[in-house]
Amino acid sequence: MSEPVLALDPETLLLKTAIARAAAQPLAETYQSRQPFHYGGYDNFLPPEILDRVREELSTLPAAETSFDRPQEKLKTSYLPERLPPYTRRLFYALNSRPVLAFLEELTGIKGLIPDPYFAGGGVHMVANGGHLDIHADFNHHAALNLERRVNLLIYLNKDWKKDYGGSFEVWNDDMSAQVAAFEPIFNRMCIFSTSSTSWHGNPEPVNHPAGEPRMSIALYYYTATWDSTRKSHTTLFRPRPDTVDLRDRQVARREMLRDILPPALHRKVAWRLEKLGF
Repeated sequence: MSEPVLALDPETLLLKTAIARAAAQPLAETYQSRQPFHYGGYDNFLPPEILDRVREELSTLPAAETSFDRPQEKLKTSYLPERLPPYTRRLFYALNSRPVLAFLEELTGIKGLIPDPYFAGGGVHMVANGGHLDIHADFNHHAALNLERRVNLLIYLNKDWKKDYGGSFEVWNDDMSAQVAAFEPIFNRMCIFSTSSTSWHGNPEPVNHPAGEPRMSIALYYYTATWDSTRKSHTTLFRPRPDTVDLRDRQVARREMLRDILPPALHRKVAWRLEKLGF
């Protein structure tokens, strides 16, 4: 087997910054030339024994912090690193470290990347059989830190996964007229992309594992200190694929409309009430 892309030491989870940066250099030109937004998929990303240890730890999990079961994101659960077993937790901290930031900056061309100490929306994600995540663009503003979201990194944990099992990571063009790329969520494959309000992506095909195993992934997000008052923040924006059963996210559309027409103080009050009522 070839050398891993990012050769973290399996015991210490450490790597020298210069080595990490050099690992990204041969990949950067292709990544930064891809359209309609920059993306890439890289196999054998980490030493496989690292993810084997993670899988072993994840065989027993606490209750999920977040669960989704609505038309746009179905049977999806997530787990914050702080509540996961120690080795898995250490891996998340390693993926927020300076050497990994150097790798990501070299690959993406985005300087000044900032990791998220809160792991907002990140962690270990699981999608059960029958579950999916429709095509979407992610939230663009980390309100607690006032940062702009710039990069998503996903590492898949699924052994012996086949295309027929669903759950592939898909990239779509801006007008949703065509799928640009698709990556099966196979063990030790890393998918990454530069985020924007039009970086349309998701795993819309339902998970269909014959033994009922969930689709598992590690998710981390990175930011820059480039947010300013001229920008408009938004939550996750879903878009249905043409000629499919995908549904428009009327809940978000309603909230966006209210934000546009109501004064800020009244909007906050109405939004809070609607959330309590489940709208």
